[in-house]
Amino acid sequence: MKAPVALRSGTVRAEELGDRFVDALGYTTRVHSGQLRGSDEQPYIGHLLRVAGLVIQDGGSEDVAIAALLHDAVEDQGGLERLTDIRNRYGHVVADIVDECTDSYGDPKPPWRRRKEAYIRSLDDASPGALLVSLADKLDNTRSMIRGYRIRGAEQWARTGKTAEDVGWYYGSLARRFRELRPGPLADELSRTFAELDRLLEAEPC
Repeated sequence: MKAPVALRSGTVRAEELGDRFVDALGYTTRVHSGQLRGSDEQPYIGHLLRVAGLVIQDGGSEDVAIAALLHDAVEDQGGLERLTDIRNRYGHVVADIVDECTDSYGDPKPPWRRRKEAYIRSLDDASPGALLVSLADKLDNTRSMIRGYRIRGAEQWARTGKTAEDVGWYYGSLARRFRELRPGPLADELSRTFAELDRLLEAEPC
């Protein structure tokens, strides 16, 4: 299996997705076994596979693709112990990206708005790999919310646990930041997808 890897703007080469990626697929499936996504009650692994696919499509290396599979493992399934295990299994590059994509290690977590404000600020110093994983993650989130609305109507917003205003603020802020920090097709797609999501939020407030 070949994945195109962006070296610089306009330059792409192919990189092999090898045994480490295959191992990470199994590891991710085990880590998130039985976990359902709150927004749609689908197996969580589906979201992680979609995010990894977007990363590969946009030229992510094997390390970044593995980090995409594991980007929620620390926050949702094990905290710092999980991060140490990821570092031992897949190396510092993967673990550092996962760390950058994790907005809380505490239990209970800090208030949602404060966490998200800090996360948006942290993007200014994020590595290229972490920016790519986060961008792919947010694109899949917006797509999933739109799909959920088409299936369930206004009930979808209640599933997020946030108000329409909160959802619009967060994803709108992210769309703007990614256009500035990582311009390109993926950021453009997030902007278009958020615009559709924003229209739905305005039409059906929580």
